[in-house]
Amino acid sequence: MFDSIIIGTGAAGISAALTLKQLNKNFLIIGPKNLSFKINTAEKIRNYPGLSSVSGKEMKEAFAKQLNDMGIEILDKQVTGVYDLGDHYAVLCGQDSYEAQTIVLGLGVETVKPIKGEIELLGQGVSYCATCDGFLYKGKEITVVSSSKEFEGEVEYLAQLAAKVNFIPLYKDVELNLGNVCTFKGMPKEIKKENKRMLLALNDTNIESDGVFMLKASISPSVLVPGLEDKDGHILVDRLCATNLKGVFAAGDCTGRPYQYAKAVGEGNVAAHSVNHYLQELKKNK
Repeated sequence: MFDSIIIGTGAAGISAALTLKQLNKNFLIIGPKNLSFKINTAEKIRNYPGLSSVSGKEMKEAFAKQLNDMGIEILDKQVTGVYDLGDHYAVLCGQDSYEAQTIVLGLGVETVKPIKGEIELLGQGVSYCATCDGFLYKGKEITVVSSSKEFEGEVEYLAQLAAKVNFIPLYKDVELNLGNVCTFKGMPKEIKKENKRMLLALNDTNIESDGVFMLKASISPSVLVPGLEDKDGHILVDRLCATNLKGVFAAGDCTGRPYQYAKAVGEGNVAAHSVNHYLQELKKNK
């Protein structure tokens, strides 16, 4: 079992990882190995102390080098759920599970907001994870909404399983060209379920299928972590970055504005020290 699991490889998650390494803790950091989408696409960053003007690419390279120099490896997977097991937590990544005494959430903000019916039908025909639930739709028809090009590999995986894929990319420069993938343009509005079939409202029509996959970089915190308190899409934390759940801490954009790298790094550091204090208290009370 790990002392802590950090979810997210943005500035907050990286800061927490560096601090936990210095504190000699046994931890796991999960997220894109290429680091957060926000860092990679930033044009210029001018208010980060010590770096007068750098691009997101330059900052990403500096972060990656520091992680490598400190021997910190990233587990490149998408977290699909965090569950309270009483005295510790389980983190699910598809069919894999990891356990830790504490959790640090560096989730960023949800860039693609849930559409009507999405949350209500989660697990009842709507899924966020291709590798978790794709096998349920072998030989069937599915609808896939993708927020980013980075998920095209998952769309290809689903296309290998399903008989037909109705694909709705929310980005430009789509490179998929598969025989059983039919691409639609537009912004989804609603998901409904009628007679065990899923109906996704797009433009002036409904796309009918057996299941709907919503592929996006970040998921609503309250959906990912049952029981977690949030407000207006942000996780509620105190000055020590503690959430309402014991042993669960949050840092960075997911805790609210301002969405700044300096703020995220500071909160990541605070969250890591809070983890350390929490673990010390657990040890004392044993």
